[in-house]
Amino acid sequence: MNEHKDVSRETSLCSEPFKTMKQTEYHKVRSTSLKPDSLAHALFHAAKLVAAVLEGANLTEYYERVIRSNPNWDESVRGAIRDLTWNSLRDYGRGDAILRHFLGKPLPVSIHALLLVAVYRLEQRPEQAHTLVNQAVDAAAHLAGGLKGVVNGVLRNVVRQKSSLAAWRDEDIAARYAYPAWWIKRVRCEHGDDWEAILAAGNMHPPMSLRVNRRRTTVEGYLSEVVDAGFDVTRFDNDALLLKHPLPVSKLPGFAEGRVSVQDAGAQWAAPWLCACDGERVLDACAAPGGKGAHLLELADVELTALELDPVRIERMRDNFARLGLVAKIMNVDCCALNTWWDGRPFDRILADVPCSASGIVRRHPDIKWLRRDSDIGKFVAQQANIMNVLWQTLADGGTMLYVTCSVFDDENHRQIEHFLAHHPDAELFMPQTCSIHSLLPTANHDGFYYACLRKEARRA
Repeated sequence: MNEHKDVSRETSLCSEPFKTMKQTEYHKVRSTSLKPDSLAHALFHAAKLVAAVLEGANLTEYYERVIRSNPNWDESVRGAIRDLTWNSLRDYGRGDAILRHFLGKPLPVSIHALLLVAVYRLEQRPEQAHTLVNQAVDAAAHLAGGLKGVVNGVLRNVVRQKSSLAAWRDEDIAARYAYPAWWIKRVRCEHGDDWEAILAAGNMHPPMSLRVNRRRTTVEGYLSEVVDAGFDVTRFDNDALLLKHPLPVSKLPGFAEGRVSVQDAGAQWAAPWLCACDGERVLDACAAPGGKGAHLLELADVELTALELDPVRIERMRDNFARLGLVAKIMNVDCCALNTWWDGRPFDRILADVPCSASGIVRRHPDIKWLRRDSDIGKFVAQQANIMNVLWQTLADGGTMLYVTCSVFDDENHRQIEHFLAHHPDAELFMPQTCSIHSLLPTANHDGFYYACLRKEARRA
């Protein structure tokens, strides 16, 4: 639902001693006797998800697999598991710092993950400590029965020494801010007085914003409809509608009929800032999951070509465009392999929503900040530069390319643009009439994004 680029990784949080249960075996573990509405059931499945991330899995993809495998779970069951999982990973640095004081030797990754989830829950619900410990032991019995006593002992020690937890966290900068030290250093060096606010925003619950499909209704009409339905909604300058309280899409009026989509308010600046006009040829070069491309089609009658390398994400795009009643030429190709898709006709506008660190959307994908490495940033920068250089060849003289990241790191943002301008004398940076800023730092209202509009110089006759 929420727009984000591919955030898959091959790194792992765990040291080798933790990898006592391979993922191929771990996937076969099943909960057969825990009641779906019990805390033990939620702890068990949250631990499985966290353990998968600790071993390098993509959280969103793994969660979707779990949900597809359990179609009988109702919304409350899914919500309980998701809440424990996402929040435990946001809080990973703090939870792991606490556990280091109690663990004399490494545990199987599944039990370490269970303890992380339980420690988070203990800190949030200290009045439920007795119940939590008992339910965590029940969950442990289904993960590794021989370690029930370890789980019981560790958690009871955490409860007994709760007065010391804050001091232990403050001793470790990664625990204090719930980010890796290298990440903290980058943000602190690059964002001056804003650095702590940026880190804090990344640990918040993400907001839920809506984008109205103007081909099927009006913003004013839909806003009146949701207000009449009892929703507390704020309308922003770009017509994004922020819900005060997130809710399942099934409860949104007109979602199934394609009258509305879920898209972060910050992401909804892309289409108006690219400012495509009726009849123009437009390229969405890194299109999945398709929210920005769909928005372009909702605002103007353009000929849109959408490129995406991942075939699974391509199918999701097709389904979403069909729900919205939109038509685009969707191609499963690498945007940098021009000979496989480009017919030589230039594009009037190009949306280059490039792969990046995703450091501006970590509250939606908390696995990112723990699995990403400082060395990854340089790899993204090189990939972004290559994409821009290739796409620039396909842009018409006088055309516009909008460069977009969901990153807060300078190397991927203004430094990338400075480098591009230095090597392309036919490019100029300009501000659309509706655009007042390039950087959107993450806040309670929207995620973090970077936008740069580049115009290609028209050749003289």
